[in-house]
Amino acid sequence: MFPIHDENPIKIIPYVTYTTMAICIGAFLWQITQDQQAQIAIIYALGVIPAVLFGISEIDPTLAWVPEIATVFTSMFLHGGWMHLIGNMLYLWVFGNNIEAAMGHVKFIVFYALCGVGAVLAQAIPDLGSTTPMIGASGAISGVLGAYLLLYPMARVTVIIPLFIILHRMKVPALAVLGVWFLMQLYSSLTTSSEGGGVAFGAHIGGFIAGMVLIPFFKHKHVPLQIPFVHFNPLRRFL
Repeated sequence: MFPIHDENPIKIIPYVTYTTMAICIGAFLWQITQDQQAQIAIIYALGVIPAVLFGISEIDPTLAWVPEIATVFTSMFLHGGWMHLIGNMLYLWVFGNNIEAAMGHVKFIVFYALCGVGAVLAQAIPDLGSTTPMIGASGAISGVLGAYLLLYPMARVTVIIPLFIILHRMKVPALAVLGVWFLMQLYSSLTTSSEGGGVAFGAHIGGFIAGMVLIPFFKHKHVPLQIPFVHFNPLRRFL
C-alpha cells in the first residue's frame, strides 16, 4: 500500500521537512545531470562505505571529497533512482510534518539526523567489511515512521492499494500502514542477501527502532505517547 495523505492536521509550517525534501530532490537532479562515471564517483565519495567508515579499508584518495564520518550525513541526501527518491519523499511528505510539529523545528533536525545514524549503524555493523556504498534517506525517514507509530497510531491515512490494474483508494489507521511496512522490512531483511547492493532493509529497521526509542525524549511534553493496539479493532469497520 502507498500512503498519500493523513488526516492529522498541524498548526505549523514544517520548514525542515520541506527543506529536507528540497535538498534531496536537488541532490538527485545534480546526480542525474552528471555523466555515468561522475554519478558513480558521487555515490562512492558521498555514500557510506562501512569498511572505510570503520577503518578496515581506505577509499581512493580521489574520492575522499569529505571526511568519512561526514558521509553518514551526506549519504542521507543521495538516491539511486527515481523510484527510490519518490518513495522516500512520499513517506516524508505524509508523515514528516506531524513529527516536526510534535517536537519543533530544531529538535526535528537533530532527531532526523540521529535516526539516520542509527540506520547506518544497523546496516553496517553486521557487515563491517562491506565496500558497497549506502545511500538514501530511507533510514532517517524510517525513524520518522517509528515516531509516528507511537504518537498517532490511530490517525487515518489514505492509501492506494494496487489490485491488478486497478488502484483502490481507502483510509486505514496509521498502525496498519506502518505495521505492514515494518513487517515487510523485517521479512525482507531475513530473506534477502545484501551481497552486491540493493535495498538496505537493515537500515530501515534500525531507523524505525531508533525513532521509537528517541521520540519520548524529543517530543513536546504536551504531546502524549500512544500505545499501539490498545484501541485498535481491525473488525470495527465491518461491525
